[in-house]
Amino acid sequence: MSERLFIFDTTLRDGEQVPGCQLNTVEKIQVAKQLEALGVDIIEAGFPISSPGDFNSVIEISKAVTWPTICALTRAVEKDIDVAAESLKYAKHKRIHTGIGTSDEHIKYKFNSTRDEIIERAVAAVKYAKRYVEDIEFYAEDAGRTDNEYLARVVEAVVKAGATVVNIPDTTGYCLPQEYYEKIKYLKEHVDCIDKAIISTHCHNDLGMATANTLHGVLAGARQVEVTINGIGERAGNTSLEEIAMILKCHKGIGVDTNINTTKIYPSSRMVSGLMNMPVQPNKAIVGRNAFAHSSGIHQDGVLKNVNTYEIMDPKDVGLDDNSIVLTARSGRAALKYRMSVLGVDVSDDKKVDQIYEAFLRLADKKKEITDDDVMMLAGADRTASHAIKLDFLQVTTGMGVRSVASIGLDISGQKFEAAATGNGPVDAAIKALKKIILKQMTLKEFTIQAISKGSDDVGKVHMQVEYDGSLYYGFGANTDIVTASVEAYIDCINKFKIKKAE
Repeated sequence: MSERLFIFDTTLRDGEQVPGCQLNTVEKIQVAKQLEALGVDIIEAGFPISSPGDFNSVIEISKAVTWPTICALTRAVEKDIDVAAESLKYAKHKRIHTGIGTSDEHIKYKFNSTRDEIIERAVAAVKYAKRYVEDIEFYAEDAGRTDNEYLARVVEAVVKAGATVVNIPDTTGYCLPQEYYEKIKYLKEHVDCIDKAIISTHCHNDLGMATANTLHGVLAGARQVEVTINGIGERAGNTSLEEIAMILKCHKGIGVDTNINTTKIYPSSRMVSGLMNMPVQPNKAIVGRNAFAHSSGIHQDGVLKNVNTYEIMDPKDVGLDDNSIVLTARSGRAALKYRMSVLGVDVSDDKKVDQIYEAFLRLADKKKEITDDDVMMLAGADRTASHAIKLDFLQVTTGMGVRSVASIGLDISGQKFEAAATGNGPVDAAIKALKKIILKQMTLKEFTIQAISKGSDDVGKVHMQVEYDGSLYYGFGANTDIVTASVEAYIDCINKFKIKKAE
């Protein structure tokens, strides 16, 4: 009989720390409900002390989901724990996740402390959190670079203080798989009371070993894994939920099973990608668009003869319909609604579906075929409806040997403004015209165009980073015209820092 592995999803906490991927509370609730449908056991809903927005999100997520445990992150600080406990007041099942750095690098340079003092602070935090909830998880930050003997002392102390889960993070993604295996094994063998707590993994992907390290942790006896959808997270990201779930599904001999409904993996992946405007790389394991694609003649021949020659997973097991309906200008509302549901888009609001369908028809008139990325873009387009600043029109004249000229019209809270400018190329001209209306000192820091892979009529997706008043803001735009997409991305940035309209 398989042993149970608990899935702790931190998409809404560690995953949301990726620059430009911040979600509002409504979007976080949408993701949380999808995680519940996916079968996630624990949802780390946020870091409540960090901002009023995070605090409110934990409260609302607690109200929105039923059976998963809702977890709130804290430092080993009483005020953090107080705020976390308050944010969890509506959770049906609640957990406080507290901890402190345990590596010599953290102890010396971050805390200017000693090993003994760190253990005292760790124990005090666990005992303090225990006043509020029974389920306490302790994280030993940078455990990957903490020597095993000291780590065992810390773990034993916090378990005796009441911790029910001990998290052993490879915070910097430094460990080799065998090293991480030996670390978990050492704890299993040298902590007297380890049977009173669950050991958890939390691996980062700085060296590309997050999934391998997590799996080795499970093989050594860890029975909780901390993961994110699509492997998103700080720097190079976290362990991918979908990779761990499918490894265990494909390798039954490991003898460990999860509660994950794997047919919900692909819709969950697309939802997170769409809401966070963070594309999934085409060759991403499990959920990339090429994950089940075969271009080599030898591979194609083998798959046509027997799919098992080159596929170890059935696409349907991860929620992919391998007989997908192709969307064109002749497709009806029902076909679009079906495709959106496959991609994890909420289709319960008929009015919203109607609006998306109208936008779909306009786009389909410009393109031969509508891709999944296009559908996700259309489904997210309504987020701009509440923006104070909107693009009214854009006209650009450009060509070889001539200076680009752009004329732009903006709708700012119902008032119309127009301007024109020349520039070094069409995008430069358009943004300079925009700045003539929005009279603020803004600096473009980053400008990224997603690859246009299907043809010259495809939608171009633009990500921008703009600096204003000492802060960075991230924007996203999508259009069949790349200049328009660029301007829309810039306007998206501006709306986020709530700039006042020009006089």
